[in-house]
Amino acid sequence: MVINIQDDILHLSSLGLLKRILQDKTTKKNIMWATDAYDALGKEYSRDEEIKPELISGLNAGVIKTRARKAMEQQSDRTKAHGEVFTPMWVCNMMNNHLDEVWFGRPDVFNKDNRQSEQINAPAERFIVEPTEHIDFKKPTDWKKYVDSRRLEITCGEAPYLISRYDVETGEYIPIPERIGILDRKLRVVNENTVDEKEWMEWVIRAYQATYGYEFQGDNLLIARVNLLMTFEDYLQERLRRKPKKSELRRLINIIDWNIWQMDGLTGTIPYSKAQEQYRQMSFLDMLGMEKETEPENRQPLCRIYDWRSEDSLEFNSLKKNS
Repeated sequence: MVINIQDDILHLSSLGLLKRILQDKTTKKNIMWATDAYDALGKEYSRDEEIKPELISGLNAGVIKTRARKAMEQQSDRTKAHGEVFTPMWVCNMMNNHLDEVWFGRPDVFNKDNRQSEQINAPAERFIVEPTEHIDFKKPTDWKKYVDSRRLEITCGEAPYLISRYDVETGEYIPIPERIGILDRKLRVVNENTVDEKEWMEWVIRAYQATYGYEFQGDNLLIARVNLLMTFEDYLQERLRRKPKKSELRRLINIIDWNIWQMDGLTGTIPYSKAQEQYRQMSFLDMLGMEKETEPENRQPLCRIYDWRSEDSLEFNSLKKNS
């Protein structure tokens, strides 16, 4: 089965949730297109315009496509303009396995990659992970520390390191036991260690709260957010055999909007803007009214994310400075 992101967008639109998942928590507006790929569709699709629900739903439902469905010409243009490339599933798995090897102190915790060296560049359909059995932790409560460990995918695109709902090369749906994303691993740990619905839901929420990513281009960001939300629906269906309640989806969307945000990683603010000056010393020329006029610049606040443990928002750039 090939995943069609248009169906997911229409589903959210029918529930009245599409506007919510387009929110930018820093600017209090919608996320921007931040790409010239849609210019031919009209001014509303210009790079510095907001993505509005009516522009991607109804008769416009086919506008947003995953990279696997985009025309080769558009893929090439976006690669040149913004360095947009897809990361094969086997690379994501290899790097996530390394992260977990460091965390657990042993290899092959979640799956074994048994490919030979000559298979490294093999087509995606040949790569199938071999999941391990139940994950063992040194202490009974260490699984909670793993779920709470905060992970960030920079310039995340469709977020293949965070969730592997489908293969980014082919668009093919991936069964839950074979998924290799960071959030997928957290959710597997939650599945293996919780005993009832209340505990399961609590720790699924915490897993989402500990999973972060930022992206420049708005269409990619939207796809990443939708993928995280639909991943919740997948795991809920598998574990509890039911569809999510609208209130549950709203709660997840609020977390996803904070944690998967739009940002230019060089400026720390939204695309095509400069950070606002928080303080400006008045000069002698200012007092005389002789300050030289300059062209107005698009200045925006620095992007904010949310610390769910301290229940407070903070500037992302402050984290970089502290580390």
